Amino acid sequence: MSAFVLSKLDYCNAILAGLLKSTIAPLQRAQNAAARLIGLVAPRDHVTSMLQQLHWLPVQYRITYKLCLLMHLIHTLQAPSYLTDIVTQTASVTSRTGLRSGSSLRYEQPRTRLKFGQRAFSYAAPAAWNSLPPSLQELSDTASFKRNFKTLLFQRFFLSLSSFYFLYIILRFYSSFTCVVHHWSLL
Repeated sequence: MSAFVLSKLDYCNAILAGLLKSTIAPLQRAQNAAARLIGLVAPRDHVTSMLQQLHWLPVQYRITYKLCLLMHLIHTLQAPSYLTDIVTQTASVTSRTGLRSGSSLRYEQPRTRLKFGQRAFSYAAPAAWNSLPPSLQELSDTASFKRNFKTLLFQRFFLSLSSFYFLYIILRFYSSFTCVVHHWSLL
């Protein structure tokens, strides 16, 4: 079940880069439904903990993972030439050779006139790659890149959720506390 669902979600998902969340939401709902089915989670319960137990990234993070993996393959010269020809490393741009960016691991993002152009692989993949920490960009082994990058994405998603939940608890406590103080000040 897991392999079937994830293979369908991952098929050509790099073309989904830059889409609105409302467009990606049906895919996320399908992933959530599969996680509920596998984990026997009730329909009204949160599915996030089940995604974490299954070690599944949400769809938006899967798209970023695919883009960065393709860029890693391009960077390590393991990708087909039709992908390699689409992107340009900043160091190979002649006007940048004397600059600090000329020795970096970054890739050029072409200028686009419309937001729609930012969905193209030539823009979205370098944007995703350039957002990675240099320690990940420097890895040459694909297996260690996959492992470390997936760990980073899990930390970004699940830790951001836990900090959001913590903030929610603090705000609820603070709002109930101010209501009590306001009530006592009226007496």
